[in-house]
Amino acid sequence: MSGPTASGPIALGALDLAALLCSRVCHDLISPVGAIVNGLEVLDEDKDEETRTFALDLIKKSAHVASAKLQFCRLAFGAAGSAGAQIDTGDAEKVARGLLEDDKIKIVWNLPRELRPKNQVKLLLNMLLIGVGAIPRGGTVTVDAVQGGPGFSITASGVNARLTQATTDLLIGSPSQPVDAHGIQPFYTGILARDCGLTISGAVEGENVVVTTR
Repeated sequence: MSGPTASGPIALGALDLAALLCSRVCHDLISPVGAIVNGLEVLDEDKDEETRTFALDLIKKSAHVASAKLQFCRLAFGAAGSAGAQIDTGDAEKVARGLLEDDKIKIVWNLPRELRPKNQVKLLLNMLLIGVGAIPRGGTVTVDAVQGGPGFSITASGVNARLTQATTDLLIGSPSQPVDAHGIQPFYTGILARDCGLTISGAVEGENVVVTTR
C-alpha cells in the first residue's frame, strides 16, 4: 500500500483490494455456514426429537441469513453485470431490507425506484453498511437522494450513534494505519464514491450519524 500523496487518497493494489474484500465476505459467511454444519451434525448424531427440531430450526434460520448475506454481497461487492451495467434501486432496497432490517434496525427508504449505474448502487449499499454499523444499539437508518446530483445521504439515528475517526479516515482514503480486512469495507466505500465522481463525508450530529456523497 502506498502512502498518502498531495494529489489525493492512498492507492491500494488491485490484488490486495480483491483479497481483502474476499476476506470480508468470507468473514460474514463463516458464522451462518458454520451454524448450518453444526445443525447437520446434530441431526446426524442425535435422535432426540426435541434436539432435532432445534437443529432444523437453526439450519433454516442460518440458511436464510447466509442467503441474505450472499444476495447483498453480490450487489455491494460483486461485478453485478458487465461494464456500464445499471441496477434497479428496488433490487438494492430488497437486499438491504433482507439483510439489515430486523427487530433492532428499521430502514426508511426515500429513494424512487429507478435504474442507476451499478457503481452508484454499490456505493449506496456500502454507505448503508456504514450507517447500520454506526448504531450498535439499534435505531433507524434513513436513505435519501441528494438534491441536484447523483449522490445519497444516509442518516443513522440511535442511542450512542458513533462514527470513529478511523472510519472517517478510511472513507476519505487517508487511513493512519494499513488497511486490513476489518477496514476494507469503509475504504472500498470511499473508492466507489470517487469512482462515481463524488465526494464522501461523515459526521456525528447529536444522536445521528450522517454519511453523504455529493
